[in-house]
Amino acid sequence: MKATETKVVDFLASNKTQFVIPVYQRNYDWPKKDCERLLNDILEIGSNKKMIAHFIGSIVFIHDSAYTTSNIKELTIIDGQQRLTTITLIYIAIHRLAQELNNESLVNEILDTYLINKYASKEEEKLKLRPTENNDKALKYLLNNNKNDIFPDFSKIIDNFNYFKNRIAEENYKVIWEGLNKLMFVEISLEKSKDDPQRIFESLNSTGLELSQADLIRNYILMGLNRNDQTKIYQKYWEFIEKHAKYEISNISKVSDYIRDYLTFKNKKIPNKRNVYFEFKEKYPITTFEKLIDDLTEIKDFSIHYNKLINPQKETDKGIRLQLEYIDRLEVNVAFPFLIKVYDDYESSLMDKATFISILELIQSYLWRRFILGLPTNALNKIFMTLYEKVDVSNYLFSVQKSLLQRTGTQRFPKDAEVIDALKVKDVYNIKSKNRLYLLERLENHENKEYIRVEGNPDITVEHIFPQTPDPKWKIELEKDKFIFIQDNYLNTIGNLTLSGNNGKLGNKTFVEKRDLKEAGYKDSRLWLNKYLSKLEKWDQEEIEKRFVQIVERFLKIWKYPNININEETNNGELNIFEADDPTGKKLEYAIFFDQKIGVDNITTFYIEIFKRLFELQPEVFFISDIGQKIGLSQNTDNHLRAPMPLNETYCIETNCSSFTKFERIKYALECLDLREELIIKYT
Repeated sequence: MKATETKVVDFLASNKTQFVIPVYQRNYDWPKKDCERLLNDILEIGSNKKMIAHFIGSIVFIHDSAYTTSNIKELTIIDGQQRLTTITLIYIAIHRLAQELNNESLVNEILDTYLINKYASKEEEKLKLRPTENNDKALKYLLNNNKNDIFPDFSKIIDNFNYFKNRIAEENYKVIWEGLNKLMFVEISLEKSKDDPQRIFESLNSTGLELSQADLIRNYILMGLNRNDQTKIYQKYWEFIEKHAKYEISNISKVSDYIRDYLTFKNKKIPNKRNVYFEFKEKYPITTFEKLIDDLTEIKDFSIHYNKLINPQKETDKGIRLQLEYIDRLEVNVAFPFLIKVYDDYESSLMDKATFISILELIQSYLWRRFILGLPTNALNKIFMTLYEKVDVSNYLFSVQKSLLQRTGTQRFPKDAEVIDALKVKDVYNIKSKNRLYLLERLENHENKEYIRVEGNPDITVEHIFPQTPDPKWKIELEKDKFIFIQDNYLNTIGNLTLSGNNGKLGNKTFVEKRDLKEAGYKDSRLWLNKYLSKLEKWDQEEIEKRFVQIVERFLKIWKYPNININEETNNGELNIFEADDPTGKKLEYAIFFDQKIGVDNITTFYIEIFKRLFELQPEVFFISDIGQKIGLSQNTDNHLRAPMPLNETYCIETNCSSFTKFERIKYALECLDLREELIIKYT
């Protein structure tokens, strides 16, 4: 590796040289603000005679000490393409201005020195800067300067050129020219035979380049290949993955998230968002070209399913598309590692359409019931990470239902009774708008032949039957105590909410006025949520509770609790330790910690084994919290413990306490370490 200070103009003026942007580099995407900042810097240094140089960072390239057949030297740029491309655009803008000013000398100097290899024999070697395919077309379009043609696609190349063209004029181009001559960078030259470009690229990324995990993975896959193989892999596999793993409406890339979900499914371990690249490298070491193709084939195939999960409109089947839209509204990306494989099984005909839709509905029921209860979401990653392991393809739906029903504690599938109790008083108005409309739209459309779209429909809004700011007449009709009770307890609950296309007209009117308002009241509404209201004479606590009963019956039909039998043999007697009975007088058959089965036959052995693992996992927490004090953590040289047992070569803990106390100490430590869901036990 060689690193030298170099003037940008000297670098670009290199004779018989082409600066190649490989396909594994991310697209040219400098925003206008960066172009503005660079041009302002150039103007400032160009007008300041005291300044002799201005550094703009580094440019890293691979130099193979090899030439093409026409003696054009290729430098493969692995860092610096954004700046190099932008500076080239400035030269093209000055070139265009020189043409308008009929300055032939400047036109030729820029063209032959900074933009083209004049004597290159091959057309593809003419441009000094050779970007990736789309950018290459845009750059050639600018140099051809045919004013009658319009570039057919959006391009940052064109966009940024137009910015520079509008700012570079006869009165300032000489200052800009002077500024360009003062630009310096650190030129870092690598040789494949001696350097490891990928390792250097990783190092550059760690020092502040804003590359995504997907960028790093793409570079890892493609950087070590020759150009023909790079193009083949990029066009047939990686470009396909990039196309499918993005939000199509907003054109936002989700490749990093997709690879993370894919690795979660494959490894049964959730990568940290910042470590997806390193997890990918570990899972898929590049050995042969054929092995690389094998590895990328499944990733490519699964990206088709991922595309439909994040873009439900791409699913052609109406019934499946509706369920995907619901899942999209719930923003349950946490279930994607499971769903991409289920989707693949459906496309592979391992289940029929009805089963697939039932599984999509089951996932919604599980998540929505948990949401109504306010159960913690931090365990969901792990649940869906391992859920596919429980699938029996010969009895697909039942096996998934059974697995979810076997969950206990805060991972449980809430039953009807607890859902009813929670929903009756839950504030469902002050939740995310997406969730609120999801609830009301599904309630409204259950078994309706004519589907009514609520989300994105400005004509239908959420209406409080008892208003948020009620007319004083409400106090007269309800009496003060009943008025205050409804306001405090039922205002934002499902029993008091409905949908209306006339919210503004209904306002804070009394119930009878809302009911009878001509062509806008509840009596004239076609909505199911308003049919019950159209027949009432009053709206008070009693009617709110009656309407809640009607709504909850519909709720339980939509978000069903699986109607299957889970007997003693099915759930196997396994319990989360937080749900287990008092262990006094009992024996253990085994424990499961982080999905690893531990054979323990008594409480003390279990106690020691769990604390050994917790201490190995996060030893520092035992000293900064009171966990160590509670368990009598001491160095082995201390003699004050009555029944010490070693955790490791240095530390031991006290075991002279009851089985009940041992369980309480374990549970306390699990709570402190945020590991409530990780320990399952089974009594003999």
